[in-house]
Amino acid sequence: MQNSFYREIINDHNLRPAHKHPLPGANLELRGVNPSCGDDITLQFRVRDGVIEEGAYTGDGCAISQASADIMLDLLIGRTEEEALRLADLFLRMIRGEADEEELEELEEASALSDISHMPARVKCAVLAWHTAQRMLPVGKQG
Repeated sequence: MQNSFYREIINDHNLRPAHKHPLPGANLELRGVNPSCGDDITLQFRVRDGVIEEGAYTGDGCAISQASADIMLDLLIGRTEEEALRLADLFLRMIRGEADEEELEELEEASALSDISHMPARVKCAVLAWHTAQRMLPVGKQG
């Protein structure tokens, strides 16, 4: 059942991404590349007063990298930079198998990617957008 749910979420976000488009007025932008498999995204945020008001991405890659970016944006838009960085850290801990059930609930749909930890070749695909967001957010650069 979990595997079917995972596949459905990945397919939905890959085939019908809500956030895959250029973002006019973006004030943060960073390219993330996974040279081992060719995933290449440019992540854009429009941040005002420390809140991610809007986010989008462009680029190409496998279904997992593209879906993970779209899922991440669903979760981070409307959050403060601090909340976004905390959720990105939580996502990465989930991928390493270090998050508990309560924490997984905070990740909402992103928790469907938890099984990626059992597919080492796909981990870099799933975390590309999340690492890019961490590097891009100014709050993260202060820590």
